[in-house]
Amino acid sequence: MRGTLRAFFSRISVRILAFNLLVVFLPVGGLLLLPTYEKQLLRSLEHALVQQGRVLAASLGDAGPRLAEEAVRVLLRLRQRHDARMRVLDAGGAVLADSSRLGPREDGAAAVNTSAGDVAGAADAVTEQARRAEETFLYRFASAPVRAWRRFFRPPVPPREGDEYYSGANRIAGPEVMEALAGGYGASTRISAGGQQSVTLYSAIPIWNGDQTAGAVLVSQSTYRILSDLYALRLDIFTLFLTAVVTAAVLSLLVSATISVPVRRLRDQARAILDPRGRLKGTFTPARRRDEIGDLSRSLGELTQRLEKHIRFVESFASDVSHEFKNPLAGIRSAAELALSTPEEDERRALLGMVLEDVARMERLLSGVREISRIDAGDAGEEVQRIEVKGFAQRVLEGFRLRGAAGEKRITFSVAGEQAFTIMAPERLAQALENLVDNAASFSPDGGRVEVSVQRDGAAVTLRVTDEGPGIPEQHRNRIFDRFFSYRPGDDGGAHAGLGLAIVKSIVESRGGTVEASNPSGGGACFEMHLPLA
Repeated sequence: MRGTLRAFFSRISVRILAFNLLVVFLPVGGLLLLPTYEKQLLRSLEHALVQQGRVLAASLGDAGPRLAEEAVRVLLRLRQRHDARMRVLDAGGAVLADSSRLGPREDGAAAVNTSAGDVAGAADAVTEQARRAEETFLYRFASAPVRAWRRFFRPPVPPREGDEYYSGANRIAGPEVMEALAGGYGASTRISAGGQQSVTLYSAIPIWNGDQTAGAVLVSQSTYRILSDLYALRLDIFTLFLTAVVTAAVLSLLVSATISVPVRRLRDQARAILDPRGRLKGTFTPARRRDEIGDLSRSLGELTQRLEKHIRFVESFASDVSHEFKNPLAGIRSAAELALSTPEEDERRALLGMVLEDVARMERLLSGVREISRIDAGDAGEEVQRIEVKGFAQRVLEGFRLRGAAGEKRITFSVAGEQAFTIMAPERLAQALENLVDNAASFSPDGGRVEVSVQRDGAAVTLRVTDEGPGIPEQHRNRIFDRFFSYRPGDDGGAHAGLGLAIVKSIVESRGGTVEASNPSGGGACFEMHLPLA
Protein backbone atom coordinates (compact mmCIF):
# COMPACT_ATOMS: atom_id res chain seq x y z
CA MET A 1 0.00 0.00 0.00
CA ARG A 2 2.80 2.41 0.91
CA GLY A 3 4.59 1.65 -2.35
CA THR A 4 1.41 2.27 -4.32
CA LEU A 5 0.90 5.65 -2.66
CA ARG A 6 4.53 6.58 -3.22
CA ALA A 7 4.26 5.67 -6.91
CA PHE A 8 1.04 7.68 -7.21
CA PHE A 9 2.46 10.85 -5.63
CA SER A 10 5.67 10.56 -7.66
CA ARG A 11 3.78 10.97 -10.94
CA ILE A 12 4.43 14.18 -12.85
CA SER A 13 0.72 14.94 -13.26
CA VAL A 14 0.12 14.67 -9.50
CA ARG A 15 3.09 16.93 -8.77
CA ILE A 16 1.88 19.56 -11.24
CA LEU A 17 -1.59 19.47 -9.71
CA ALA A 18 -0.16 19.76 -6.18
CA PHE A 19 1.97 22.75 -7.17
CA ASN A 20 -0.96 24.54 -8.80
CA LEU A 21 -3.17 23.84 -5.81
CA LEU A 22 -0.55 25.30 -3.48
CA VAL A 23 -0.65 28.48 -5.55
CA VAL A 24 -4.45 28.40 -5.50
CA PHE A 25 -4.51 28.26 -1.71
CA LEU A 26 -3.07 31.77 -1.59
CA PRO A 27 -6.59 33.32 -1.59
CA VAL A 28 -7.20 31.45 1.64
CA GLY A 29 -4.74 33.88 3.19
CA GLY A 30 -7.38 36.53 2.62
CA LEU A 31 -9.62 34.73 5.09
CA LEU A 32 -6.86 34.89 7.68
CA LEU A 33 -6.69 38.66 7.23
CA LEU A 34 -10.42 39.17 7.83
CA PRO A 35 -10.06 39.51 11.65
CA THR A 36 -7.50 42.28 11.15
CA TYR A 37 -9.80 43.94 8.63
CA GLU A 38 -12.71 43.65 11.07
CA LYS A 39 -10.68 45.30 13.87
CA GLN A 40 -9.83 48.20 11.58
CA LEU A 41 -13.50 48.64 10.70
CA LEU A 42 -14.46 48.62 14.39
CA ARG A 43 -11.83 51.24 15.18
CA SER A 44 -13.11 53.38 12.33
CA LEU A 45 -16.68 52.96 13.54
CA GLU A 46 -15.76 53.93 17.09
CA HIS A 47 -13.84 56.97 15.83
CA ALA A 48 -16.87 58.06 13.79
CA LEU A 49 -19.16 57.67 16.81
CA VAL A 50 -16.86 59.76 18.97
CA GLN A 51 -16.67 62.51 16.36
CA GLN A 52 -20.46 62.64 15.99
CA GLY A 53 -20.90 62.75 19.77
CA ARG A 54 -18.31 65.51 20.16
CA VAL A 55 -19.98 67.67 17.51
CA LEU A 56 -23.38 67.24 19.16
CA ALA A 57 -21.96 67.87 22.65
CA ALA A 58 -20.20 71.00 21.44
CA SER A 59 -23.41 72.37 19.89
CA LEU A 60 -25.26 71.87 23.21
CA GLY A 61 -22.61 73.32 25.48
CA ASP A 62 -24.30 76.71 26.00
CA ALA A 63 -27.91 75.45 26.18
CA GLY A 64 -28.15 75.76 29.96
CA PRO A 65 -31.70 75.10 31.30
CA ARG A 66 -32.96 74.73 27.74
CA LEU A 67 -30.79 71.62 27.17
CA ALA A 68 -33.73 69.33 26.41
CA GLU A 69 -35.37 71.71 23.91
CA GLU A 70 -32.05 72.50 22.23
CA ALA A 71 -31.16 68.81 21.97
CA VAL A 72 -34.45 67.99 20.26
CA ARG A 73 -34.08 70.98 17.93
CA VAL A 74 -30.54 69.96 16.86
CA LEU A 75 -31.49 66.33 16.32
CA LEU A 76 -34.50 67.37 14.25
CA ARG A 77 -32.33 69.59 12.10
CA LEU A 78 -30.12 66.59 11.36
CA ARG A 79 -33.27 65.03 9.78
CA GLN A 80 -31.98 61.51 10.56
CA ARG A 81 -29.04 61.85 8.17
CA HIS A 82 -26.75 59.88 10.49
CA ASP A 83 -26.11 56.21 11.02
CA ALA A 84 -25.77 56.11 14.79
CA ARG A 85 -28.41 56.45 17.46
CA MET A 86 -27.90 59.60 19.53
CA ARG A 87 -29.24 60.23 23.05
CA VAL A 88 -28.86 63.39 25.12
CA LEU A 89 -28.81 62.84 28.87
CA ASP A 90 -28.97 65.32 31.72
CA ALA A 91 -26.60 65.36 34.66
CA GLY A 92 -28.60 62.59 36.40
CA GLY A 93 -28.66 60.23 33.39
CA ALA A 94 -32.26 60.96 32.38
CA VAL A 95 -32.94 60.78 28.65
CA LEU A 96 -33.76 64.27 27.34
CA ALA A 97 -33.76 63.48 23.61
CA ASP A 98 -33.48 60.32 21.53
CA SER A 99 -32.92 60.35 17.75
CA SER A 100 -34.84 57.08 17.35
CA ARG A 101 -37.99 58.76 18.73
CA LEU A 102 -37.97 61.71 16.33
CA GLY A 103 -39.60 60.04 13.34
CA PRO A 104 -38.51 58.00 10.33
CA ARG A 105 -35.52 58.81 8.15
CA GLU A 106 -36.41 61.20 5.37
CA ASP A 107 -33.70 60.00 2.92
CA GLY A 108 -34.63 56.32 3.28
CA ALA A 109 -31.02 55.40 4.02
CA ALA A 110 -30.33 51.83 4.88
CA ALA A 111 -28.15 52.78 7.82
CA VAL A 112 -28.59 50.67 10.92
CA ASN A 113 -30.06 52.45 13.94
CA THR A 114 -30.17 51.08 17.42
CA SER A 115 -33.67 52.14 18.35
CA ALA A 116 -36.08 49.32 18.94
CA GLY A 117 -37.84 49.77 15.57
CA ASP A 118 -34.77 50.62 13.53
CA VAL A 119 -32.72 47.81 15.04
CA ALA A 120 -35.52 45.37 14.37
CA GLY A 121 -35.78 46.54 10.76
CA ALA A 122 -32.03 46.38 10.19
CA ALA A 123 -31.84 43.01 11.87
CA ASP A 124 -34.69 41.75 9.70
CA ALA A 125 -32.91 43.00 6.58
CA VAL A 126 -29.66 41.34 7.52
CA THR A 127 -31.51 38.19 8.61
CA GLU A 128 -33.29 38.05 5.26
CA GLN A 129 -30.00 38.52 3.44
CA ALA A 130 -28.38 35.78 5.51
CA ARG A 131 -31.38 33.48 4.94
CA ARG A 132 -31.12 33.89 1.17
CA ALA A 133 -27.41 33.19 1.31
CA GLU A 134 -27.95 30.10 3.48
CA GLU A 135 -30.26 28.68 0.84
CA THR A 136 -27.48 28.60 -1.76
CA PHE A 137 -25.51 25.40 -2.44
CA LEU A 138 -22.23 27.27 -2.06
CA TYR A 139 -23.06 28.36 1.48
CA ARG A 140 -24.27 24.90 2.51
CA PHE A 141 -21.14 23.30 1.10
CA ALA A 142 -18.77 25.78 2.75
CA SER A 143 -20.51 25.82 6.12
CA ALA A 144 -20.97 22.05 6.42
CA PRO A 145 -17.87 21.53 8.62
CA VAL A 146 -18.83 24.49 10.84
CA ARG A 147 -22.40 23.28 11.22
CA ALA A 148 -21.17 19.79 12.04
CA TRP A 149 -18.82 21.22 14.68
CA ARG A 150 -21.55 23.31 16.24
CA ARG A 151 -23.96 20.39 16.25
CA PHE A 152 -21.74 17.74 17.80
CA PHE A 153 -18.92 19.46 19.72
CA ARG A 154 -19.89 22.99 20.67
CA PRO A 155 -21.86 23.49 23.92
CA PRO A 156 -25.17 25.39 23.74
CA VAL A 157 -24.87 29.20 23.80
CA PRO A 158 -26.96 30.76 26.60
CA PRO A 159 -29.44 33.44 25.50
CA ARG A 160 -28.13 37.03 25.60
CA GLU A 161 -29.76 40.39 25.91
CA GLY A 162 -31.45 42.03 22.97
CA ASP A 163 -29.80 44.07 20.30
CA GLU A 164 -30.32 47.27 22.28
CA TYR A 165 -29.04 47.16 25.83
CA TYR A 166 -30.86 50.35 26.95
CA SER A 167 -34.01 49.73 24.95
CA GLY A 168 -37.03 51.48 26.56
CA ALA A 169 -34.97 52.95 29.45
CA ASN A 170 -35.75 56.57 30.50
CA ARG A 171 -32.72 56.79 32.74
CA ILE A 172 -29.34 55.38 31.81
CA ALA A 173 -26.72 54.66 34.41
CA GLY A 174 -24.28 52.49 32.50
CA PRO A 175 -20.55 52.68 33.31
CA GLU A 176 -19.77 54.59 30.13
CA VAL A 177 -22.47 57.18 30.97
CA MET A 178 -21.19 57.57 34.52
CA GLU A 179 -17.70 58.11 33.17
CA ALA A 180 -18.92 60.87 30.83
CA LEU A 181 -20.99 62.57 33.54
CA ALA A 182 -17.86 62.59 35.66
CA GLY A 183 -16.11 64.59 32.92
CA GLY A 184 -14.31 61.80 31.08
CA TYR A 185 -14.85 59.75 27.95
CA GLY A 186 -16.82 56.55 28.32
CA ALA A 187 -16.95 53.63 25.92
CA SER A 188 -18.49 50.17 26.07
CA THR A 189 -19.27 47.26 23.78
CA ARG A 190 -22.10 44.79 24.17
CA ILE A 191 -22.64 41.58 22.23
CA SER A 192 -26.04 40.94 20.79
CA ALA A 193 -27.57 37.55 20.14
CA GLY A 194 -28.05 36.00 16.73
CA GLY A 195 -26.60 33.52 14.20
CA GLN A 196 -23.48 35.65 13.90
CA GLN A 197 -22.93 37.63 17.07
CA SER A 198 -22.91 41.35 16.40
CA VAL A 199 -21.51 44.06 18.63
CA THR A 200 -23.12 47.36 19.62
CA LEU A 201 -20.63 50.14 20.34
CA TYR A 202 -21.50 52.82 22.94
CA SER A 203 -19.57 56.06 23.27
CA ALA A 204 -20.44 58.71 25.88
CA ILE A 205 -19.11 62.31 25.63
CA PRO A 206 -19.69 64.93 28.34
CA ILE A 207 -21.60 68.16 27.63
CA TRP A 208 -19.73 71.02 29.24
CA ASN A 209 -21.39 74.14 30.55
CA GLY A 210 -18.45 76.21 31.64
CA ASP A 211 -16.49 74.05 34.05
CA GLN A 212 -19.46 71.84 34.91
CA THR A 213 -20.90 68.83 33.09
CA ALA A 214 -24.48 69.62 32.15
CA GLY A 215 -25.11 66.16 30.76
CA ALA A 216 -23.79 63.64 28.26
CA VAL A 217 -24.26 62.54 24.66
CA LEU A 218 -24.58 58.75 24.24
CA VAL A 219 -23.91 57.57 20.69
CA SER A 220 -24.46 53.92 19.79
CA GLN A 221 -24.38 51.83 16.64
CA SER A 222 -24.58 48.14 15.83
CA THR A 223 -21.99 46.28 13.76
CA TYR A 224 -24.60 44.56 11.57
CA ARG A 225 -23.35 46.45 8.55
CA ILE A 226 -19.75 45.36 9.17
CA LEU A 227 -20.83 41.75 9.66
CA SER A 228 -22.84 41.90 6.44
CA ASP A 229 -19.86 43.23 4.49
CA LEU A 230 -17.50 40.64 5.99
CA TYR A 231 -20.03 37.91 5.30
CA ALA A 232 -20.24 38.91 1.63
CA LEU A 233 -16.46 39.17 1.43
CA ARG A 234 -16.01 35.67 2.82
CA LEU A 235 -18.41 34.27 0.24
CA ASP A 236 -16.59 36.13 -2.55
CA ILE A 237 -13.22 34.75 -1.40
CA PHE A 238 -14.58 31.23 -1.18
CA THR A 239 -16.15 31.58 -4.64
CA LEU A 240 -12.80 32.75 -5.98
CA PHE A 241 -11.07 29.86 -4.23
CA LEU A 242 -13.37 27.22 -5.74
CA THR A 243 -13.07 28.79 -9.19
CA ALA A 244 -9.29 28.80 -8.88
CA VAL A 245 -9.25 25.16 -7.73
CA VAL A 246 -11.34 24.04 -10.71
CA THR A 247 -9.22 26.13 -13.11
CA ALA A 248 -5.98 24.78 -11.62
CA ALA A 249 -7.23 21.20 -11.90
CA VAL A 250 -8.20 21.64 -15.56
CA LEU A 251 -4.95 23.39 -16.46
CA SER A 252 -2.94 20.78 -14.55
CA LEU A 253 -4.62 17.99 -16.47
CA LEU A 254 -3.92 19.72 -19.78
CA VAL A 255 -0.28 20.42 -18.92
CA SER A 256 0.33 16.95 -17.49
CA ALA A 257 -1.24 15.40 -20.59
CA THR A 258 1.38 17.14 -22.75
CA ILE A 259 4.10 15.67 -20.54
CA SER A 260 2.92 12.36 -19.14
CA VAL A 261 1.37 11.03 -22.36
CA PRO A 262 4.58 11.39 -24.44
CA VAL A 263 6.64 9.99 -21.57
CA ARG A 264 4.27 7.03 -21.30
CA ARG A 265 4.64 6.54 -25.05
CA LEU A 266 8.41 6.45 -24.67
CA ARG A 267 8.01 3.89 -21.88
CA ASP A 268 5.89 1.68 -24.11
CA GLN A 269 8.42 1.94 -26.92
CA ALA A 270 11.22 1.02 -24.51
CA ARG A 271 9.34 -2.11 -23.53
CA ALA A 272 8.51 -2.99 -27.14
CA ILE A 273 12.04 -2.81 -28.57
CA LEU A 274 13.27 -5.68 -26.36
CA ASP A 275 12.38 -9.32 -26.87
CA PRO A 276 11.94 -11.74 -23.92
CA ARG A 277 15.66 -12.50 -24.01
CA GLY A 278 16.60 -8.84 -23.75
CA ARG A 279 17.75 -8.45 -27.36
CA LEU A 280 16.99 -5.34 -29.38
CA LYS A 281 14.31 -5.84 -32.00
CA GLY A 282 13.61 -2.23 -32.89
CA THR A 283 14.44 1.37 -32.04
CA PHE A 284 12.76 4.48 -30.72
CA THR A 285 10.68 6.43 -33.21
CA PRO A 286 11.97 10.02 -33.06
CA ALA A 287 9.22 12.46 -32.11
CA ARG A 288 8.56 15.64 -34.08
CA ARG A 289 8.14 17.69 -30.92
CA ARG A 290 10.64 20.53 -30.52
CA ASP A 291 10.58 20.53 -26.72
CA GLU A 292 12.66 18.61 -24.15
CA ILE A 293 10.59 15.45 -24.56
CA GLY A 294 11.24 15.53 -28.29
CA ASP A 295 14.96 15.91 -27.57
CA LEU A 296 14.76 12.96 -25.18
CA SER A 297 13.01 10.86 -27.81
CA ARG A 298 15.64 11.64 -30.43
CA SER A 299 18.45 11.00 -27.93
CA LEU A 300 16.95 7.63 -27.03
CA GLY A 301 16.65 6.80 -30.72
CA GLU A 302 20.31 7.66 -31.23
CA LEU A 303 21.24 5.68 -28.12
CA THR A 304 19.47 2.54 -29.32
CA GLN A 305 21.10 2.86 -32.74
CA ARG A 306 24.55 3.11 -31.17
CA LEU A 307 23.72 0.23 -28.83
CA GLU A 308 22.56 -1.88 -31.75
CA LYS A 309 25.74 -1.00 -33.60
CA HIS A 310 27.83 -2.03 -30.61
CA ILE A 311 25.92 -5.29 -30.28
CA ARG A 312 26.61 -6.04 -33.96
CA PHE A 313 30.25 -5.18 -33.35
CA VAL A 314 30.45 -7.60 -30.41
CA GLU A 315 28.72 -10.33 -32.38
CA SER A 316 30.94 -9.87 -35.41
CA PHE A 317 33.99 -9.65 -33.13
CA ALA A 318 33.10 -12.97 -31.55
CA SER A 319 32.54 -14.46 -35.00
CA ASP A 320 35.91 -13.16 -36.23
CA VAL A 321 37.69 -14.50 -33.16
CA SER A 322 36.17 -17.95 -33.56
CA HIS A 323 37.08 -17.92 -37.26
CA GLU A 324 40.67 -16.92 -36.57
CA PHE A 325 41.01 -19.65 -33.96
CA LYS A 326 39.81 -22.34 -36.37
CA ASN A 327 42.99 -22.34 -38.47
CA PRO A 328 45.53 -22.77 -35.65
CA LEU A 329 43.25 -25.26 -33.89
CA ALA A 330 42.89 -27.25 -37.09
CA GLY A 331 46.65 -27.13 -37.57
CA ILE A 332 47.25 -28.26 -34.00
CA ARG A 333 44.80 -31.13 -34.38
CA SER A 334 46.27 -32.32 -37.69
CA ALA A 335 49.85 -32.05 -36.45
CA ALA A 336 48.98 -33.89 -33.24
CA GLU A 337 47.23 -36.72 -35.12
CA LEU A 338 50.16 -37.06 -37.51
CA ALA A 339 52.64 -36.97 -34.64
CA LEU A 340 50.81 -39.84 -32.97
CA SER A 341 50.73 -41.93 -36.12
CA THR A 342 54.24 -41.34 -37.52
CA PRO A 343 57.07 -43.67 -36.41
CA GLU A 344 59.83 -41.25 -37.45
CA GLU A 345 61.34 -39.26 -34.58
CA ASP A 346 62.48 -36.32 -36.75
CA GLU A 347 59.09 -35.99 -38.39
CA ARG A 348 57.40 -36.18 -34.98
CA ARG A 349 59.62 -33.37 -33.71
CA ALA A 350 58.79 -31.25 -36.75
CA LEU A 351 55.08 -31.80 -36.22
CA LEU A 352 55.36 -30.89 -32.53
CA GLY A 353 57.22 -27.72 -33.56
CA MET A 354 54.27 -26.82 -35.80
CA VAL A 355 51.97 -27.36 -32.82
CA LEU A 356 54.04 -24.97 -30.71
CA GLU A 357 53.97 -22.34 -33.47
CA ASP A 358 50.20 -22.56 -33.71
CA VAL A 359 49.91 -22.34 -29.92
CA ALA A 360 52.09 -19.21 -29.95
CA ARG A 361 49.87 -17.76 -32.67
CA MET A 362 46.77 -18.45 -30.57
CA GLU A 363 48.43 -16.76 -27.60
CA ARG A 364 49.06 -13.67 -29.71
CA LEU A 365 45.47 -13.73 -30.90
CA LEU A 366 44.16 -14.04 -27.36
CA SER A 367 46.41 -11.24 -26.15
CA GLY A 368 45.22 -8.94 -28.94
CA VAL A 369 41.56 -9.83 -28.40
CA ARG A 370 41.86 -9.20 -24.66
CA GLU A 371 43.51 -5.84 -25.33
CA ILE A 372 40.81 -4.70 -27.74
CA SER A 373 38.11 -5.82 -25.30
CA ARG A 374 39.71 -3.82 -22.48
CA ILE A 375 39.96 -0.72 -24.67
CA ASP A 376 36.36 -0.97 -25.90
CA ALA A 377 35.07 -1.56 -22.37
CA GLY A 378 37.06 1.39 -21.00
CA ASP A 379 39.40 0.26 -18.26
CA ALA A 380 38.37 2.08 -15.06
CA GLY A 381 41.89 1.71 -13.65
CA GLU A 382 43.50 3.88 -16.34
CA GLU A 383 44.41 7.37 -15.18
CA VAL A 384 44.34 10.06 -17.85
CA GLN A 385 46.89 12.87 -17.81
CA ARG A 386 47.74 16.02 -19.70
CA ILE A 387 50.51 14.92 -22.07
CA GLU A 388 52.92 17.00 -24.15
CA VAL A 389 52.77 14.89 -27.32
CA LYS A 390 56.10 15.77 -28.97
CA GLY A 391 58.23 15.11 -25.89
CA PHE A 392 56.23 11.96 -25.17
CA ALA A 393 56.83 10.69 -28.73
CA GLN A 394 60.60 11.26 -28.34
CA ARG A 395 60.65 9.13 -25.18
CA VAL A 396 58.63 6.36 -26.83
CA LEU A 397 60.95 6.23 -29.84
CA GLU A 398 64.01 6.22 -27.59
CA GLY A 399 62.62 3.21 -25.70
CA PHE A 400 61.70 1.56 -29.00
CA ARG A 401 65.26 2.07 -30.24
CA LEU A 402 66.86 0.76 -27.02
CA ARG A 403 64.79 -2.44 -27.14
CA GLY A 404 65.96 -3.10 -30.68
CA ALA A 405 62.40 -3.54 -31.81
CA ALA A 406 63.35 -2.86 -35.42
CA GLY A 407 65.34 -6.10 -35.52
CA GLU A 408 68.34 -6.30 -37.79
CA LYS A 409 67.17 -3.41 -39.94
CA ARG A 410 69.08 -0.18 -39.58
CA ILE A 411 66.13 2.17 -39.28
CA THR A 412 66.50 5.87 -38.49
CA PHE A 413 63.82 7.34 -36.21
CA SER A 414 63.13 11.08 -35.83
CA VAL A 415 60.58 13.36 -34.21
CA ALA A 416 59.59 16.79 -35.56
CA GLY A 417 56.77 19.30 -35.17
CA GLU A 418 55.53 21.66 -32.49
CA GLN A 419 54.53 21.48 -28.90
CA ALA A 420 50.94 20.32 -28.32
CA PHE A 421 49.00 18.77 -25.46
CA THR A 422 46.31 16.13 -25.23
CA ILE A 423 44.59 14.28 -22.38
CA MET A 424 44.62 10.49 -22.25
CA ALA A 425 46.22 7.55 -20.47
CA PRO A 426 50.00 7.57 -21.11
CA GLU A 427 50.21 3.80 -21.54
CA ARG A 428 47.47 3.88 -24.17
CA LEU A 429 49.12 6.67 -26.16
CA ALA A 430 52.43 4.80 -25.95
CA GLN A 431 50.76 1.57 -27.10
CA ALA A 432 49.12 3.25 -30.10
CA LEU A 433 52.33 5.07 -31.10
CA GLU A 434 54.47 1.91 -30.71
CA ASN A 435 52.07 -0.09 -32.87
CA LEU A 436 52.25 2.53 -35.64
CA VAL A 437 56.04 2.82 -35.42
CA ASP A 438 56.43 -0.98 -35.34
CA ASN A 439 54.18 -1.28 -38.39
CA ALA A 440 56.18 1.43 -40.22
CA ALA A 441 59.50 -0.18 -39.30
CA SER A 442 58.34 -3.62 -40.47
CA PHE A 443 57.54 -2.26 -43.95
CA SER A 444 60.58 0.03 -44.21
CA PRO A 445 63.64 -1.20 -46.12
CA ASP A 446 67.01 -1.64 -44.48
CA GLY A 447 68.47 1.82 -43.92
CA GLY A 448 65.04 3.43 -44.18
CA ARG A 449 63.64 6.30 -42.16
CA VAL A 450 60.58 6.50 -39.90
CA GLU A 451 59.49 10.02 -38.96
CA VAL A 452 57.01 11.08 -36.31
CA SER A 453 55.63 14.62 -36.50
CA VAL A 454 53.30 16.52 -34.19
CA GLN A 455 51.11 19.40 -35.32
CA ARG A 456 48.22 21.41 -33.87
CA ASP A 457 45.23 21.40 -36.20
CA GLY A 458 42.39 23.52 -34.85
CA ALA A 459 40.94 21.71 -31.83
CA ALA A 460 42.97 18.56 -32.50
CA VAL A 461 46.52 17.30 -32.24
CA THR A 462 47.69 15.44 -35.34
CA LEU A 463 50.36 12.80 -34.68
CA ARG A 464 51.70 11.60 -38.04
CA VAL A 465 53.91 8.50 -38.65
CA THR A 466 55.48 8.12 -42.12
CA ASP A 467 57.79 5.47 -43.55
CA GLU A 468 59.65 4.70 -46.78
CA GLY A 469 58.03 1.34 -47.45
CA PRO A 470 56.02 0.17 -50.45
CA GLY A 471 52.87 1.99 -49.32
CA ILE A 472 49.38 0.65 -48.92
CA PRO A 473 47.76 -1.18 -51.85
CA GLU A 474 44.72 0.76 -52.96
CA GLN A 475 42.44 -2.26 -52.71
CA HIS A 476 43.39 -2.71 -49.02
CA ARG A 477 43.24 0.91 -47.75
CA ASN A 478 39.72 0.49 -46.39
CA ARG A 479 40.57 -2.74 -44.57
CA ILE A 480 43.89 -2.15 -42.88
CA PHE A 481 42.22 -1.14 -39.57
CA ASP A 482 39.92 -4.20 -39.55
CA ARG A 483 40.50 -6.88 -36.98
CA PHE A 484 42.60 -9.87 -38.06
CA PHE A 485 43.43 -8.29 -41.42
CA SER A 486 47.09 -8.42 -42.40
CA TYR A 487 48.61 -8.05 -45.85
CA ARG A 488 52.31 -8.89 -45.87
CA PRO A 489 53.60 -10.53 -49.04
CA GLY A 490 56.13 -13.23 -48.19
CA ASP A 491 54.92 -13.62 -44.60
CA ASP A 492 53.98 -17.11 -43.52
CA GLY A 493 50.96 -15.78 -41.70
CA GLY A 494 52.11 -16.69 -38.21
CA ALA A 495 54.12 -13.65 -37.11
CA HIS A 496 51.31 -11.08 -37.34
CA ALA A 497 47.77 -11.53 -36.04
CA GLY A 498 46.36 -8.47 -37.80
CA LEU A 499 45.35 -6.71 -34.57
CA GLY A 500 47.99 -4.02 -34.20
CA LEU A 501 46.25 -1.34 -36.28
CA ALA A 502 42.82 -2.41 -34.94
CA ILE A 503 44.12 -1.71 -31.42
CA VAL A 504 45.33 1.72 -32.55
CA LYS A 505 41.90 2.52 -33.94
CA SER A 506 40.17 1.39 -30.72
CA ILE A 507 42.50 3.49 -28.55
CA VAL A 508 42.08 6.65 -30.62
CA GLU A 509 38.31 6.36 -31.00
CA SER A 510 37.89 5.68 -27.27
CA ARG A 511 39.30 9.20 -26.68
CA GLY A 512 36.99 10.78 -29.28
CA GLY A 513 39.65 10.95 -32.01
CA THR A 514 40.08 9.49 -35.49
CA VAL A 515 42.82 7.60 -37.33
CA GLU A 516 43.42 7.37 -41.06
CA ALA A 517 46.00 6.09 -43.54
CA SER A 518 47.24 7.43 -46.87
CA ASN A 519 50.04 7.11 -49.43
CA PRO A 520 52.12 10.32 -49.71
CA SER A 521 53.21 11.43 -53.15
CA GLY A 522 56.87 10.80 -52.22
CA GLY A 523 56.26 7.12 -51.51
CA GLY A 524 55.79 5.07 -48.39
CA ALA A 525 52.77 5.10 -46.10
CA CYS A 526 51.42 7.74 -43.70
CA PHE A 527 49.27 7.09 -40.61
CA GLU A 528 47.65 9.99 -38.82
CA MET A 529 46.12 10.04 -35.34
CA HIS A 530 43.86 13.02 -34.62
CA LEU A 531 43.46 13.46 -30.86
CA PRO A 532 41.50 16.15 -28.98
CA LEU A 533 43.65 19.17 -28.07
CA ALA A 534 43.95 19.75 -24.33
